[in-house]
This record gives sequence, structure tokens and C-alpha cells, in this order.
Amino acid sequence: MVEHRRSALRTAAVWGTLQRALVRADQQAGPCRVVDLGGGTGGFAVRLAGLGHEVTVVDPSPDALAALGRRAAEADVAGRVRGVQGDASDLLGLVGESSADLVLCHGVLEVVDDPAETLAASVAVLVPGGTLSLLVAHRPAAVLARAIAGRLDEALELLRADPAAVAPRRFTEPEVLALLAGIGVEDPPYLHGVRVFTDLVPGAVVDAEPGAAELLLDLELLAADRPELRTMASQLHVLARRS
Repeated sequence: MVEHRRSALRTAAVWGTLQRALVRADQQAGPCRVVDLGGGTGGFAVRLAGLGHEVTVVDPSPDALAALGRRAAEADVAGRVRGVQGDASDLLGLVGESSADLVLCHGVLEVVDDPAETLAASVAVLVPGGTLSLLVAHRPAAVLARAIAGRLDEALELLRADPAAVAPRRFTEPEVLALLAGIGVEDPPYLHGVRVFTDLVPGAVVDAEPGAAELLLDLELLAADRPELRTMASQLHVLARRS
């Protein structure tokens, strides 16, 4: 129960944004065709299928895809979830160009060989007017978190390091916007912060204080769209429509 609460806090801002985007899509064309790149065990895929959408999860791990199948079956959405084993570099060949209304690319650019290539392929999979949901780790927040935790040497090292040489990659807002430029998405995209406070508030406070989880959730949802707080966000979430 505690872990479920923490997971909900971590994904609340992303999930809320996706739901609003899908409601608009539903009004136009009914259930969406979704591709979840690197979707693993189906944290988002099964929830989306539960709303009636058809979801294809592309992931390199057979174990993750097996867990996805079990999870979908337990949620009674197995008929709307398909797992496909493959890498990001094979995305177009696996699902086809202009085949999806929504593509999720969450936590993928951090680990692929070529982030720009993966992002371009993700956009190519979309139909015109389709939506890309991009979620990436945010480098300034990683520096801040280490400094607050007293790991000053690590904060300094991360701040000084060449971003391309640090694994997994973390991105700044200008770097994310630069990656999106020129790949066929409408400008400007919608961008907001994710996990602005969740990773900074001690878990003991959330677990022990009555009502703390609900207050933290309210804080997260309100802070997501505040540009002045975005520097503290552990992740950046972008919604961009294919031109």
C-alpha cells in the first residue's frame, strides 16, 4: 500500500496530463492506438488499456514483457495489450510509420545510443496530429538532490561533468527543446515538471503523517506548471503533436 502510494505520487502529474490529452483524442476518433517504447512491465500500458485504448509495448527485455502479460491478464485487459520484443533502434520496423495516435517515450532517451534518432523515430510512428509523450531525467534536479543530501562531492562532479559522458543521461530544458526542434512536431510543445517535491520530502514524513500523501500530491499537481519551480523537478515531461 505504501509503495502504491509512492508510485502514484511519482506519476500523478504525467498521468493527469496524459488523461487530458486522451480525452481530447477520444472526442475526435474514439479509442487510441498507443505505442509505449520501453514500457517494460506496463505501468502505463495497462492503465491506458483499462481506459479502452489499444497499446503496443516495445521493450528489449523478455522478462519485462512476460510480467506485462501477467499484469494485463490480472487487469482483464490482455486483449488490448500487445508486447513486442525489440530495441528503440528497431521501432519503425516493429510498429510501422504513422501507426499510432500516442507514443510514450518515458525514461528511454537516458539509455539509448542516439537520443535524437530515437526521438525522430518516435515522431515518425505517429499519425499527423498524433501526440508524443516524452519523459526525461532532469540534470539540475539531480545536482540539487545530491547537495541537499550532503553528497557535495557528487553534486560538484555531476555539475562539472560532460553530460554526454555521464550514464544514465540527464537533460536540461534547453537540451530537450533542441532535440525536439526540426523533427516534425508543432512548436512550442507543452512542457512541465514532474516530481518537484516528491524526491525531496523524506519518505518517513509521507508514510507516517496523516494526510501528508494527499498534501504532497496537491503540491505536485500545482507545482507541475509553475516555471519557477521546474528547476527542482526530477523529470521533465513534454507533450508534442506531430505536424
